[in-house]
Amino acid sequence: MDAATEPSTPHGSQSSVKRHNHNDKEDEMSAGTRINQVTGIIVDAAMKVHSALGPGLLESAYEVCLTHEIRKRELDVMNQVVMPVVYDGVSLDKAYRIDLLVEGVVVEVKTVAKVMPVHLAQVLSYLRLGGHPVGLLLNFQVPRMRDGVMRIANGA
Repeated sequence: MDAATEPSTPHGSQSSVKRHNHNDKEDEMSAGTRINQVTGIIVDAAMKVHSALGPGLLESAYEVCLTHEIRKRELDVMNQVVMPVVYDGVSLDKAYRIDLLVEGVVVEVKTVAKVMPVHLAQVLSYLRLGGHPVGLLLNFQVPRMRDGVMRIANGA
């Protein structure tokens, strides 16, 4: 039996299993804490961009300004990340493009009057296909940016 399936005994193996599980939980917590930090920085950057530009511009304008603002905050950010889809045993590039990928967080920029279920489905698809834990859907077509922020977790 391995340590994960080894039966507990009053001495020894139970404590080693607990220690192992405790470290896993610490790793999950630290990864979760980092994701929360990154999403907080992204939202703060989006609020700064929205305060400066207001609503009404094209998505591409907000995307480049948000990218600049995130880089100023020293996070790694990639734009227009190609996400292939595997179909019929073939990896098909350019099937999807993630607006921004910031240290594992998917960011989808929108300028729409109302966020629709298809927008949420888009972010969820990116999360599932890429194995990313969290995504942000940022709609800049709102009077207050805080009303345009949606955080979406990968439930897969």
